[in-house]
Amino acid sequence: MDHKITFKIEEVLRQREQSLYWLSRTTGISYTTLWRLTKDRALGMNFATLEKMCIALDCRPGDLMELDPDKKQKTKPRDIPVRTPRRASSLL
Repeated sequence: MDHKITFKIEEVLRQREQSLYWLSRTTGISYTTLWRLTKDRALGMNFATLEKMCIALDCRPGDLMELDPDKKQKTKPRDIPVRTPRRASSLL
């Protein structure tokens, strides 16, 4: 996936001399979920997950992620067709 929000989890863990495995064991978040976040493969994130990571790492949400407005998207947004409203048929 290519999102403009990227996670800095590995950077924060490195500063605290901890591992992704440690974070998984401490928070109860699966290692796979954390790995997907660090490799930009996650489609979304639950607030409860973010809260657990912030508590374990004693940090704020902004310490774990950043917005990169210059990052280009690989895929164009899909064109969503505009639907015209249906007319109510008259039964009289």
